[in-house]
This record gives sequence, C-alpha cells and structure tokens, in this order.
Amino acid sequence: MDPLFRRACRIFFLSTALAVGMRAEAPVAPAAIDEFAEYETAAAKDARLGWWREARFGMFIHWGVYSSLAGEWKGRRVEGYSEHIQRICKIRRVDYLEEVVKPFNPIAFDADSWVRTAKEAGMGYLVITAMHHDGVAMYDSKIDDYNVVKASRFGRDPLRELKAACDREGLKLGFYYSQATDWSLADDPRYPEPNGPERRLACVERKALPQILELIANYQPALLWGDTPHLNPPGLNERILRAVRKADPNVIVNGRLAGARHGDYLTTADRPAEFGLMRAPDERDWEAIPTTNESYGYHAFDKSHKAPAHFIRLLAKAAARGGNLLMNFGPRGDGTFAPEDQDILQTLASWWRINGQSIHGTERTPLSPQSWGESTLKKNCLYLHVFQWPADGRLLVGGLAGDIRRASLLAAPAEPIAVKRIGPDVELSLPLRAVEAADSVVLLECAQAPQGETALLVQTTMPNVLSVFTAELRPAPLPKGAWRLGKGTSLTSHVQGWSRSDCEVLWQARLAQAGTFEVSVFYDAPDAKSASQVDTVGGKMTTTGGLTYGGEVRVSLGEQVLAAPVATTGLDVQLTLGRVALGAGPIEIKVSAGKITGQELMRLKSLRLVPVAP
Repeated sequence: MDPLFRRACRIFFLSTALAVGMRAEAPVAPAAIDEFAEYETAAAKDARLGWWREARFGMFIHWGVYSSLAGEWKGRRVEGYSEHIQRICKIRRVDYLEEVVKPFNPIAFDADSWVRTAKEAGMGYLVITAMHHDGVAMYDSKIDDYNVVKASRFGRDPLRELKAACDREGLKLGFYYSQATDWSLADDPRYPEPNGPERRLACVERKALPQILELIANYQPALLWGDTPHLNPPGLNERILRAVRKADPNVIVNGRLAGARHGDYLTTADRPAEFGLMRAPDERDWEAIPTTNESYGYHAFDKSHKAPAHFIRLLAKAAARGGNLLMNFGPRGDGTFAPEDQDILQTLASWWRINGQSIHGTERTPLSPQSWGESTLKKNCLYLHVFQWPADGRLLVGGLAGDIRRASLLAAPAEPIAVKRIGPDVELSLPLRAVEAADSVVLLECAQAPQGETALLVQTTMPNVLSVFTAELRPAPLPKGAWRLGKGTSLTSHVQGWSRSDCEVLWQARLAQAGTFEVSVFYDAPDAKSASQVDTVGGKMTTTGGLTYGGEVRVSLGEQVLAAPVATTGLDVQLTLGRVALGAGPIEIKVSAGKITGQELMRLKSLRLVPVAP
C-alpha cells in the first residue's frame, strides 16, 4: 500500500466529526426535501442565477493528469473520452500514481492567458475539473494528498491561480467535482469504483464531501458542477446538496449534483449538436455542454473538430431557447490549447466583438425557429441570427407581431434596413451578401416587447429544414421509453424506437404564399453487421449497430401524401420522395410509417422542403 493510499485511509478517521454528524441523521425521506425550501424559493433562485443568466456563454475545461497521456497508454490509442483512460485501459492506481500523476508538469500553464482567452471569446464564466473520475484533485487539498500540488512535479495550485485571474478579469469561476465516481479509492482495475450504499457513503464521508466543502471555503466558487449522480444513492446526493447550501447559499448548483429535481438548472446530455425547443416548466434554465471534438479531455488522435460556425450557431440556438452554452476545451498536458481549439477560439472572439450583445443578457425568443436561422430577445430588441442568407436579399421573418422602429446589421449599425409588413410577417431588405458567413445578426428595435407565433413558416425562396427537435412526437414519449428523441449528439440527432405503426412526427406550419417543393427525409440507419460509430457513456466508440431498419415512410402535407420504401442503411441518408405544390395558409406536416419491416422503420433526423420551379 503506497503512502498516499494510507493517508487516504487515515482521512476516513480524521473526518469522523463530520461523519458522525452525518451518520446521526435518519435516512433521507421525501419530507426532508423541505429542508431546501429556503434556498429553492423563486426569489432565492433568481438571485443566485442572475449573473449566470446574464452570461449565457461559458468555458468548460477538462484538464488533469490524464491530459499528458493525450488518449494513449503504452502504445494503445483509446476510443472515447481521453479523461476515461484509466478506466478504459484498466490502469492500476499504483501505476497511475507513478507513471501519470507524479510526472505531471504543465510548465506552459498560464492562468491569466486562459482567462483572457475565455473573456475575449465572450465567455462570462469558467468551469474547470477540480477533481474528475480519476480522483486526482487539481488543487492544494488538505483533505487528501492525492493532488497535483503534493503528488506531482508541478507542485502548483492551478485553481488558486485561476481564481485570482478570474477575479482580475471579472469572470466567475466554477468547479466540476465528481462526487459519485472516484477510481482512486480502489486498486482493482476490473472494479475501479467502490459501489453499494455503504461503500458509497464511506467514499463521500471520507473524501468527496470534505473536499467539496474545502473548495467552497477556500476558493469561493460561483458554481459547483457535479456529475454521475446515478452512482450514488439519491439520499446521499441530497446530503451533499444540503451541506453545500448551508456552506454557501449563493453558489449555483448544476442538475448533476443531486439530480435535475434539486439543481438550479438542467444540464443537457454530453456533446449536444441539437436540442429541442426547451419549453417545459423544468427547462426554463438549462445549459448545453458541447466540446470541440468528441472527447472532453485532450485527445491527440481525435481530429473530429467541428467548424467554428457550428459553435457560433449552437450558441445562438441555445440563447434563443433561453439556455446557456458551456463550451468545453481540453488543454494539452503542458497547459496550452491545441491549435484546432485556438482557431475556434479566435473565430469566436472575432464574431463576439461585433455580435456579443445579441447573446449576452438575452432571454428566450418569442419567435419559432426560422428557415434562415434563430433569434434572441433583450427587452424590446430582437436579434435575428441569419445562418442562411437570402439570395435576393429579402428576408421574411415569420409571425412577428408589433411595430418595428428601426432595423440594422450589428456590423453596420449606422445603416438602416428597410422594413415592410406583410400580414403577420415582416420583410427586411438586406444587402445581397452576408456580413458573416456563420451568423450575420440583424437588430430590430421594437416599440414594445415583440410577440411571435408557434407555427413554423415554410419559405418559398430558400430550403426549409424541419428538424425532429422542433417537432411533436405522437404518441408522446414516455420516461425511459423506446420511442423518443435521441440525445442530440452528432450520432443521435434523430428519433429512436420507431417500431410501432402509430408513431408519428408532426409540425404545425404555415406558408405565406404558394410554392412547389421537392420533399426529402434525412435519417440514420446504422447497418446491423458493419462496424460503425455509436454513442456510449464515454463518447463515440466503434461497434456494430445491432438493429435492422426498413419499411415504407409516408410524408403527409395537408391532404397530400408522398411515400417511398426505406431500403438504404447508413448515416445521414437522404431519401427523396417527390414534389408537391402547396397553397398559402396553415398546414400540418406529418411523417409516419406505411409499414415497418425492420426492428425500426428509420431514425428520422429531418424533413426538407426545397423550393423548385413549378
């Protein structure tokens, strides 16, 4: 048994005073939730979340001793999250200590540079992994010597340095802490995590809760970001939350510390590329956590980085739905950002300098998603995020009610844009060329708070992409049911479980004028035998799909119906069904199954209506 492990054992007894107090409590019953009442009043929650709602954009940093491995262990390149390398490769704790923790020495780490970079990109807060699943604390913990200050060559406290840098630059600092997973507490790589209620209780008492309280007392974080709550008994997570609330009633707690029910806001699934309209009562405050490639920690061999435009548009989409984007970066083991991440950050900074006001301090838009893009709201100002620029310069804004006093591009504020009302819609006369290829922002200054409609406007001058994430699913998905929306990652931006003939995907739409359209569906149908990428808890992994797909898909546009066989497998398959002429006015658009011959019909991603000459 190495000295650090012996010390961890001693901590169990040193924390007896705290533990006795916790053990003396009766098991947490539903009535105990009332203990949170003083913190969960609407006024208390609004006060806590004020700065977070204002920020709308933050930087998530996954950085630890695993960053130096860069996704490789003794010649083996791992798939999935690089920060899971100890679990994936079943590295014994003693080997992890000697070969990963002790040599860690990020000589190029510069807290001021990190924080300035985040601020220039428009981020109002920074959340960093204070302790991830490997159990190595990234700060000078007095609770456990298994930390980078005492156990590594680095010998510095990066969280202390980041706290000082954030205070200087006016950014809020938050800490990720893995309260329910700690691979350092067992030395068997086959069973790296102590499980069972009593063992989980011991893990929390001897390390997790003391360290969380230590972070609050010594670093005053503005936000605490928990993870994997399902691995703790619910009552144990609630004990942690009660202790956090008592230690600092103002610290924001995400929905993964004690479950979404008790968090200040909802957290999406990992690596979202899509998310729904977020209109449910528990979706008022939420946060998406995309990452630049498919790993959160630095992975030298994962070159799946998305284009900067992807994140600019995802940021606008999140703000349009009243949410935040906590965008993840995995710095390298030496403390620097990878070149691909630097390019993304520089593009974000350039866009933010001109368009930041369309995100910062905004709230949920009153408009439905538009074929050309998204919109955000700030008091009487509506910001139009135009992703798809109209070829003729005429932008039709669907279902916008209220008087518009002035319109202009944020990139050219002195030059007014002509505005014309056409029934329930508004037409803007824009320049023929977009200012920003990713997202050109138009500011509409309204006489009063603008109002919108829920129907989607089908445009006759540009392609219309009707995403399943803006649709209604019938029958309504049940908790943990097969028929549901996917998680929204690059591999799960579709509906799943289409095995019943009564499953339907619907959109309520409207046309301002008649038009003729080519109709296509886009879907995923991973081949049941061929190796392909699938999503797992630890990121993308190569395996076989396991399901069969096939049947007949039907698209109903009002009274008109198009149908085609589902015969092709693969990812992002386009199936063109034909052309249809549609008249002006409201219309229900529906995708259904004529028949199902596979285990599922398909995994529908979107329906596309592309205008064509009649």
